Amino acid sequence: MKRLKDKIALITGAMRGIGLGIATKFIEEGAKVMLLDVDENELVNSCEKLPADQVSWLKADVTKSGELKAAVDKLLEKWGKLDIACCNAGIGGEAHLLWDYPEEAFDQVIDVNLKGVWLTMKHCMPAIAKSGGGSVLLISSVAGLRGAGKSIAYSASKHAVTGMMRTAAIEGAKLNIRVNSIHPGPVETEMVRGLEKAVRPQNPEEGKKILEKSILLRRYASTDDVANMALFLASDEANYITGCTHRVDGGFMTA
Repeated sequence: MKRLKDKIALITGAMRGIGLGIATKFIEEGAKVMLLDVDENELVNSCEKLPADQVSWLKADVTKSGELKAAVDKLLEKWGKLDIACCNAGIGGEAHLLWDYPEEAFDQVIDVNLKGVWLTMKHCMPAIAKSGGGSVLLISSVAGLRGAGKSIAYSASKHAVTGMMRTAAIEGAKLNIRVNSIHPGPVETEMVRGLEKAVRPQNPEEGKKILEKSILLRRYASTDDVANMALFLASDEANYITGCTHRVDGGFMTA
């Protein structure tokens, strides 16, 4: 039997990268999925590659409460319930020492990576509760478990996501809602290009080699690596797991 048979999921930041990887994995395992993102054209292109009867999409900005509420309402109208929410939308921000970090750029990272996660949970968790419970996944980062130079906004936002996960797990338990966070190390996506440039501004390829050497398994994660963890935590196999941080980092934190 497919591991997410009859489950309904909402995924933010789903037009590419980790979000699309999770959506694809969930659909393969039997779920119906609503994809949210800010780029309508990319959403349409992504959804055209997925089974039409298992996917829906809506342009939505996670920093706008009304747009998230409308997305949940549309999902419930279409499929009648919500079992899984995956808060994946996020941005890397700029690379500066903290005293040089632009205030506007800092605010944008906090708005998307922190407020966006809270608003997604705010509108999804009551719907999941009405469905009898389920799973909420917050996509954080190893930067939410340790410091990272030239990324004060990103690191702060991902640390805060860890705190929100723990609070949401406490409040969700009585509603039969499990809440966990996933903490990838470097993943082979567009976002990691900025990290490579931060490590070696004049030679990003050298930055990639340095990052790979800092990982015990000597490679970046694939989106499938992260999606497999999300699949497990979303499934009934993880029905006694909540309030936990889950690293998908190839040994990055250990090294």
